Amino acid sequence: MEAPADYLLLDCGAGRRLESVGAWMFDRQAAQAFWPRALPESEWRKAACVHQRSDTGGGHWEFRGAEPGELNARHAGLLFRLKPTPFGHLGLFPEHAYTWQRLRALLETRAVQGKETEVLNLFAYTGGASLAAAAAGAKVCHVDASKAAVAWARNNAALNNLTERPIRWIEDDCNAFLAREARRGRRYDAVLLDPPSYGRGPRGEVFTLETQAMELLTAVRAVLAPDATVYFSCHTPGFTPLVMERLAQAAFGADCGAVGRELSTDCQSGGVLPSGVCVEALIP
Repeated sequence: MEAPADYLLLDCGAGRRLESVGAWMFDRQAAQAFWPRALPESEWRKAACVHQRSDTGGGHWEFRGAEPGELNARHAGLLFRLKPTPFGHLGLFPEHAYTWQRLRALLETRAVQGKETEVLNLFAYTGGASLAAAAAGAKVCHVDASKAAVAWARNNAALNNLTERPIRWIEDDCNAFLAREARRGRRYDAVLLDPPSYGRGPRGEVFTLETQAMELLTAVRAVLAPDATVYFSCHTPGFTPLVMERLAQAAFGADCGAVGRELSTDCQSGGVLPSGVCVEALIP
């Protein structure tokens, strides 16, 4: 395992992004990068790991030389274990650093007020929000349907010396988990959710965010404590900040103070790379 290095977005354009972790460079898809690249082709050719998308979904990596294996990367005050996956992911979603910052600020405010905070992180994947919340002193419930993803997140917690913090690691379908928590009367002070555009449940149930967003948010509403905060993000085409605000208002009430925005990552060559949308809502 290599020593930790900073994650950097070096350049983006022509539908691709160029990233680095220490000496390793990655060239992979960036669907919203319609503009030309800022760096010359000679810099892009230095990437040792290039992801190629398949016409049938997923894809594969082409390695120029040795494969990187697992790397430890620093980003936004946290450590992540990265590894190239067939779908072109690395295990870090740097655009969510904005949400982690907002979550930390909320937890600091509640701590000053003498309030404990229980955080629920749904579709939690490799656990960036779970780590940020636990490091800030919250009690955390981390939920993802993938056994491998939960194991990856637990490894990230160990990297950040958070294994002794109060984190519940739950491998379960998020909708089923929400229904059980509502029946138990369990309530959370902050809920984060970053659902996929499309997925399948453990019994083959089909999930599409376009058709089930309201059902999901309604289930979230049932587990919210008074004055709870919801952070809802996604990477689904057609979901704009305004769409996210309207969904939050429909689920949580017109007075929920919903504020939508684009998620993005700063690029070393200039500008930012848009990477999804989010909405923050305070439940009255």
